[in-house]
Amino acid sequence: QVQLVESGGGLVQAGGSLRLSCAASGSIFRINDMGWYRQAPGKQRELVATVTRGGSTNYVDSVKGRFTISRDNAKNMVYLQMNSLKPEDTAVYYCNCNATRSMLGPALGYWGQGTQVTVSS
Repeated sequence: QVQLVESGGGLVQAGGSLRLSCAASGSIFRINDMGWYRQAPGKQRELVATVTRGGSTNYVDSVKGRFTISRDNAKNMVYLQMNSLKPEDTAVYYCNCNATRSMLGPALGYWGQGTQVTVSS
């Protein structure tokens, strides 16, 4: 199995910053795309940002210019630096990766357990 463990969530005032981290471990051969999603109360889970193995990034429009996703392939880590936080960023943030467990094995998606980010106004 592949396990993803997020950390770094918490309570912050509007305009503040947080840095989320996610560590992947377990039976991993190769991690392809990694990303962050979030789910606010009463809303569907939405994509926040993704990063390919080569470092190409993609962001939802609402976080462009404020959030930065990065990864460390050697450590199987992905990060989300969140600046200029707004109350509407409040949500549970989930780490996601697409990974293979062997050279010829299928690429499957894996999720972390989530970390709460609360932005007060």
